Amino acid sequence: MVKWEYALLIRRRVPDGGQWVITFAWYAPDGTVQDVTMYGTAVISQLNQAGAAGWEMISASEDVNNLQGTTEVHRYHFKRPLD
Repeated sequence: MVKWEYALLIRRRVPDGGQWVITFAWYAPDGTVQDVTMYGTAVISQLNQAGAAGWEMISASEDVNNLQGTTEVHRYHFKRPLD
């Protein structure tokens, strides 16, 4: 039976001093959180980075709050087999 581990990539778009700032955070299976914005602010760059590390995207979701402050959060869920 295949055993899996899971991770989460979060893309945030938030206002900052009149500009939009996009950040990415990687939530690893061990519970650590890493800022991975340095891999680029394009989603495809982030997805390719995860794929190169053996991760398969299994779902994606979006939360948009246009009421106050206008924030946007995208969640990308990944899995890969445990060795």
